[in-house]
Amino acid sequence: MTRRLTLRARLGLLIAVAVAVAVVGCAVASWLITQQQLYKQLDDSLAKPGPVSVPGRLGNGGPGADFIGRTLANCSPTSSTTTTTDPYGPFRFVTQVITAAGKTCNPPLSEVELTVTQADQDVAAGRTNQVVYDGTTTTGVAMRIYTRQDPNHDGVAVTTALPLAATQNALKILALLLIAVSAIGIMGATLAGLLIARAALKPVDELTDVVEHIARTEDLDTSIPEEGKDEIARLSRSFNLMTSALSASRDRQRNLIADAGHELRTPLTSMRTNIDLLMRSEALGRELPPETKSRLLISVKAQMQELSSLVGDLLELARPDQAQPSTEVVALHEVAYRAVERARLRGPGLAISATLDPWYVHGDPGSLERAVMNLLDNAVKFSPPGGAIAVRLEKGELTVRDHGPGIPADDLPHVFDRFWRSPSARSLPGSGLGLSIVALVVGESGGTVALEPAEGGGALARLRLPGSTAA
Repeated sequence: MTRRLTLRARLGLLIAVAVAVAVVGCAVASWLITQQQLYKQLDDSLAKPGPVSVPGRLGNGGPGADFIGRTLANCSPTSSTTTTTDPYGPFRFVTQVITAAGKTCNPPLSEVELTVTQADQDVAAGRTNQVVYDGTTTTGVAMRIYTRQDPNHDGVAVTTALPLAATQNALKILALLLIAVSAIGIMGATLAGLLIARAALKPVDELTDVVEHIARTEDLDTSIPEEGKDEIARLSRSFNLMTSALSASRDRQRNLIADAGHELRTPLTSMRTNIDLLMRSEALGRELPPETKSRLLISVKAQMQELSSLVGDLLELARPDQAQPSTEVVALHEVAYRAVERARLRGPGLAISATLDPWYVHGDPGSLERAVMNLLDNAVKFSPPGGAIAVRLEKGELTVRDHGPGIPADDLPHVFDRFWRSPSARSLPGSGLGLSIVALVVGESGGTVALEPAEGGGALARLRLPGSTAA
């Protein structure tokens, strides 16, 4: 039912219910404490001994021994002389003597007789010392009754009582007042809850308006106001971080599309030109020289391979990030060995040496092999004819060292950027995505990769992955 209400209404209702429970709890506790105190005062007055002021009535306390003796000497039932009203009024004592047999003895001229209970007879018989309870007179008047044993007479109990009318009336009036105050408090709490909910949720309304504006206009540059240090401000900062991340992701996507389009345009244009030339020669009946035709076909095949490699690299970079990438224990030395064998096929004139110590890491085997292969491809591409490449895996660090032209210091910060190619490498085949894929794979595996100039010329790639020497 409450889920159909707005958040503001639910918050106001919860505040009102909480305050109502507190008010009602305080009212009930106040009434019970007051009742306890009033009854305690009555019980203290009944238990306090004192002389008799008038026959059958005590001015301030219980009956004395002489009075009890005279009452027993003149003991006679008074049921025939009881009246239907209490002539003594509030706060006046009524006294009665009870024998173990249950016989009641009232003082002379007494017009009030208390109803005897089994608890009173137990006290007179000595089974209990005293008892306090709410009782009545024989005419039904509510009384607070205190019965105790008489130490001067065996088998006799003395009962003193006070009317409960004044106490009960006071408690009724207090209950009505507490009910009225509680009702006013609950209504006030409901109104206050609605006002508090409205004030508390005002920043949420503002935040909602901004978020709806962003969803409607797709303007990710819109900033949500961040005021204060409370939960709303924290939520606003979280939204701003999210929109900033989305904006950066969209910018990267646009840049990727633009760069990919630029890289695809060159091989596609060249391929289309070569194919048009071949088709035109066939249409005009002019056969191209065999050498020219073979050269065009070889160029078309190379451009197809370049396009395939570029598309594969784009798919690798554009794949969605996994919250928990699938990983397994991978023997990095075996991955590096397979990559070295492939690199020897791609650079048959190069001397590629490998020293690989066992090292086991957690990662995706295919992605790790591609990352190592990209580092070796980079070394093969920049190595001079007859050059040497040294591959070493030691203590979790894989190094690939070539003897090519090296890397200028100004180019080092950009070597892992997507589609970035140094001026000296723009004439060479490639898309500028290989090292970007290396950085992506190594980062997902919790490692680091760096490229730096090597001593004596050339470049040195360092790839470090956390792992151990045992599987």
